[in-house]
Amino acid sequence: QGQLVESGGDSVQAGGSLTLSCAASGFSASSNCMGWFRQAPGKEREGLAAISAGGSRTYYADSVKGRFTVSRDNAQNTVYLQMNSLEPEDTAMYYCAADRSSTYYCSLIHRDYYPWGQGTQVTVAS
Repeated sequence: QGQLVESGGDSVQAGGSLTLSCAASGFSASSNCMGWFRQAPGKEREGLAAISAGGSRTYYADSVKGRFTVSRDNAQNTVYLQMNSLEPEDTAMYYCAADRSSTYYCSLIHRDYYPWGQGTQVTVAS
């Protein structure tokens, strides 16, 4: 099945930056699209960014385009999410996930992704 472990969540002031990491084990994440999602209390899970297996294509939700950057290091089986200009509205639990059926054209729909990590909390204070 494989396992994903996110890290890097923290509490920051508005305007700050964070980099989240997602380490994969038990499967080769380099063969799959990888995505980042978030979920705030009372809200639906939101797709933020995705990256193709080789890293040549990236996809972003409008809400984070220009502020967040997804990248990957396939040698380390790790995916990253660089987040800049953070806003209080970015406060949420952040998750990474693998789309085992896609390698190049990646979706931002959470139903397309499995497995999932346990999440890492990001809190942005105003």
